[in-house]
Amino acid sequence: MQPISPSPSRQSPMRARRLGGQSTPSTVDRDQAMRDYKLSIEYKHLKSHCPGGVFIVPSLDDVRLFHGVIFIRRGVFTNAIFKFTLTCPPEYNDANTHPKVVFSSYVYNPHVHPETGEVDMKIPYPEWIPHKHFLVTALTYIKKIFYIKDFSDLTEEAKQKLPNQDAYNKFLNDQEGYRRRVAECVKEAQRSTYTSLPGSTIRFTEEDVSHQIMRDLLAERFGVNDDDANASFDSSASSLVTKEGVLESIQRAQAGKSSPKSSPRFKSRTPN
Repeated sequence: MQPISPSPSRQSPMRARRLGGQSTPSTVDRDQAMRDYKLSIEYKHLKSHCPGGVFIVPSLDDVRLFHGVIFIRRGVFTNAIFKFTLTCPPEYNDANTHPKVVFSSYVYNPHVHPETGEVDMKIPYPEWIPHKHFLVTALTYIKKIFYIKDFSDLTEEAKQKLPNQDAYNKFLNDQEGYRRRVAECVKEAQRSTYTSLPGSTIRFTEEDVSHQIMRDLLAERFGVNDDDANASFDSSASSLVTKEGVLESIQRAQAGKSSPKSSPRFKSRTPN
């Protein structure tokens, strides 16, 4: 007796697709899940390898959208606080699928489009190679563009493709005018520090008195001065950070036993 094959009308849609040579939904979902998994590994890697002064936090609603902020500590953009988003297309982790970086803060920089705020990632990386280029690659580059002193490393073709040609020409021919425009964008970014985009997982708030006190007490207790950007940790001059010491500082902060200093801070809304 030979088995009876089901008639075409009784075949499931999934089997019909397999017979037709098309990818089944399970295969598509599996491939996308693998891409998402690789992306999560890249984000985990950033915890110990993210460029200094750069912070990103995943969106609460989209695993491929990250909200970020970069603090500029020196150079012509000193004291700027620029916010941005980093988006990875669904095909990210496939060859030549670049992440998309867009500044929500206004940035006057040859590498940043003056209207859209987008950074052209194809200028430094014409080809995006998954086993060579990662999220940290993009973040390192967007930090680098604020410290560039010349454009000698770019080809003539790349120079012509820079998104903000006005900024590029001023950089070359009118340094005073370039610095003036940069100073304006830095001030504008500072004024909008406490303005958060809808849905952003990074938001800035003014410090409560208790937070200001806490920072001062921790610096006093453990010998760390966060006002000195060039200070290094000296174990011989600093106390060992302990749970008991931190709890003691918290109790003192609640009691209000310190003189507060004023400075902005930022909070991240971590996804569950």
